[in-house]
Amino acid sequence: MVLDFNTFQTLPNLDKLFEEFVRPRLGDARRLGYPPLNLSSDDDSVHVRAEIPGMKMDDIELTLTDKTLVIKGERTAPLGRYFRQERPAGVFHRVVSLNVPVDRENVRATMKDGVLSVVLPKAAETRPKRIEIGAE
Repeated sequence: MVLDFNTFQTLPNLDKLFEEFVRPRLGDARRLGYPPLNLSSDDDSVHVRAEIPGMKMDDIELTLTDKTLVIKGERTAPLGRYFRQERPAGVFHRVVSLNVPVDRENVRATMKDGVLSVVLPKAAETRPKRIEIGAE
């Protein structure tokens, strides 16, 4: 039995193909936004928590529209010669879509230990309302 391995030469470089399976995909890393967020909701509010270590509140801009919360800022990297740099630096822009109307006058934002917390109270018309049942 004769095997002809010459047909494999027309395939893409097998070494590079193997590296793509072993190495983490760059596309997956790009899909993760910065800053990383936790979004939660209860009956009264929507809570947004963003990890932004090393930044001051003055360096972060929050903008609320009817359907989105926008978190913008710029992190500067200290000058120096890096051998490895895993903490992102530069301008960031994160858009959080809101699926409920928000009471814009009572939004609160605080920063503690590098975590930005934004509490967005839901508008009164979206909150659950208990209805009393009367007897006839």
